[in-house]
Amino acid sequence: MTKKNTFLAGAATADISPATSQFLCGYPHVERWSTGLHDPLTSSALALDDGQTCLLFIANDILYVPKSIVTRARQRLARATGMPEGRILISATHTHSGPVVSNRGAGSYDKVVPNADPAYLALLENGIVQAGETAFWSRRPAEIGMATARVEGIGTNRRDPAGPADPEIPVFAARDARTHALIGIMEIYAMHPTVLHEDSRLVSGDFPAMGRQYLQQALGAKVPVLHHMGAAGNQSPRHCVRGQTFDEAVRLGTILGQAVEKAIASIAFQPHLTLAAVQTAIEYPLRDLPDVATAAAKVEAVRAKFARQQQDGTPRAIVRTTECDLFGAEASHALAKSKADGRIDAALKSCMPAEIQLLRIGPWAVVGWQGEVFIEYALAIRQANPGVFVCTCANGSMAGYIATEQAAAEGGYEASTSLFSTESGKRLVAATQRLLDETRP
Repeated sequence: MTKKNTFLAGAATADISPATSQFLCGYPHVERWSTGLHDPLTSSALALDDGQTCLLFIANDILYVPKSIVTRARQRLARATGMPEGRILISATHTHSGPVVSNRGAGSYDKVVPNADPAYLALLENGIVQAGETAFWSRRPAEIGMATARVEGIGTNRRDPAGPADPEIPVFAARDARTHALIGIMEIYAMHPTVLHEDSRLVSGDFPAMGRQYLQQALGAKVPVLHHMGAAGNQSPRHCVRGQTFDEAVRLGTILGQAVEKAIASIAFQPHLTLAAVQTAIEYPLRDLPDVATAAAKVEAVRAKFARQQQDGTPRAIVRTTECDLFGAEASHALAKSKADGRIDAALKSCMPAEIQLLRIGPWAVVGWQGEVFIEYALAIRQANPGVFVCTCANGSMAGYIATEQAAAEGGYEASTSLFSTESGKRLVAATQRLLDETRP
């Protein structure tokens, strides 16, 4: 790549905002065509090069990046840069106020949501490639470092505010070796970006985008900021928000930005770190789906519970949890029907095998997991491996959540929408641990 022992870094952004009205994806049963743009959606990239190995991280303001786009973007970037495809991580911030990016599949229960706009999918892919190429070719002598931010007041465990959560945010930063000007910032935070709900009709990156705006105002308007979602499968702002408004997204984004800014100020930058990359893939077992009649009965039972709570003064956050449980019951009913008629096989084929990517940055590592994974699995990895941080919604979409046994027993929204059994999370942790053990410096 470059002279040995010379560390390089480059960063860039590309605009992936839609040019036309798009159906905003993330909430069911609502006609939600965009009426404008609140804040730009971006593809943000950071290239790191130790003289022997180059890593490329690309984070995108979108619900998720389809596996087909990840594959093509990696291929295009490999041709343009000479990098192996396995050294490129492509993630989604998971905003629920961006364009729909998939077509209705076997598990679809919501006929309101349309198929994706091919023109927007092309724009998204081109933006990813543009950001990645520009970051790669803008590499220059740099220093690199990491510090951990800690945040409170943005979100909690979605079902139990006192339940497992992770308030720690790893913050990586690269700066120019000569001028010390920041080149790029990368953060990983395990929290759903769902301040904005289905009543919003403006395209937005939600609170992570507001955090990025804060950092750019504080540290430099042109500094690319990559936001990866950590293991936020059961993490949400639900119990912390004062409303579902843009002002509230700005408030939470400011909390995030201030914490990250403080962490950056504490970083001990280093002139060189060794980089490495490795991948593996595993198969997830299908969960034991109910028969169609049982699934239909569950829908009616949860619908009745939701109706009661709307009338009896139940707190808003709990009512929202039950409403999401209703969405989950409907999804489980759709999955049961697709299993009965054989359509589920195509859904499994579209997302298997599940990729696990490990990118080492000196003493630290970023692990890329597909899908929406419960925080317990990421905490298990970090507790056994300090300095290892999990990024989810990485390298392709996944059919639903990777939930825990407790969540499956409770039968709530997350476990009900997933194709996969809780054994999947155990396999994910075990396979990741093997990669870590095999590649320790």
